[in-house]
Amino acid sequence: MATVEQGLPRLALGPVLYYWPRQMLLDFYERMSAAPLDIVYIGETVCSKRHALNTTDWLDLAERISATGKEVVLSTLALLEAESELKTLRRLCANGRFTVEANDMGAVHLLAAQGVPFVLGTGINVYNERTLGVLARLGAQRWVMPVELSRETLAAIQARRPAGVETEVFAYGRLPLAYSARCFTARYHDLPKDDCQYRCLDDPEGLTLSTRESQIFLTLNGIQTQSAQTCNLLAELADLRALGVDVLRLSPQPHDMETVIEAFAACRSGARDPREAAQALNAGLPHGACDGYWQGQPGLRQVAAAV
Repeated sequence: MATVEQGLPRLALGPVLYYWPRQMLLDFYERMSAAPLDIVYIGETVCSKRHALNTTDWLDLAERISATGKEVVLSTLALLEAESELKTLRRLCANGRFTVEANDMGAVHLLAAQGVPFVLGTGINVYNERTLGVLARLGAQRWVMPVELSRETLAAIQARRPAGVETEVFAYGRLPLAYSARCFTARYHDLPKDDCQYRCLDDPEGLTLSTRESQIFLTLNGIQTQSAQTCNLLAELADLRALGVDVLRLSPQPHDMETVIEAFAACRSGARDPREAAQALNAGLPHGACDGYWQGQPGLRQVAAAV
């Protein structure tokens, strides 16, 4: 685990949001176990049909990653629709070993009933300090700021943040924007959701969607809609620290994830300039970078560290 200077945010690897084959997942987490990360979130958050790893596999993986000194958090589904999914949720919430990231209020209810602390994931909408206060009383020990909120909104919440609650910000990756009961990937392939033939496996970074003017602006990832641009807040590192942000979330991607992590780690230690490092990362992105929401502007815009 990386050594963190007091006052500097820790680095977290978010859960994999795409459907990757079993061996690809295992190889990825083997590499991530050696990366300079403080926290690793694991588990399926998008679709229960993505079962390259089952619940036992995830728990075994959590043990292996934890043995490297990293904090491991088990992430739950954001949209539950079946009794089988609720059964899995109950097992995760009652694991008795690892902290759980709740991505829907059903998970919050189960965890609060057990009296165990938990993390509020991106699937839980916390837009003000009053909501955060209610959830903190139920046991929330960390919250992930909704990706559409701005720096100014975060500053207002931080000023009245409940004691003992940490703040995590989605700092790198395609933004998780929305979930739907309809599977957009199955629809794209003219397949019913219940017979999707696991077509998400064909697109390890989702399907990009363009406007009629041929501007790429969204990514379809099963029932999840993401941004096409990659959010990159590395250039805002000093601001994030000044706001008292405790954790920066880096969302997994299939290529060059080590490069992303090393850039954030180097900037955190002072070995690299954040603006220069952000520009270097942005230059390699297939559809560009964005930080518009953070700046209080349309989300697809890139304001800081533009190249």
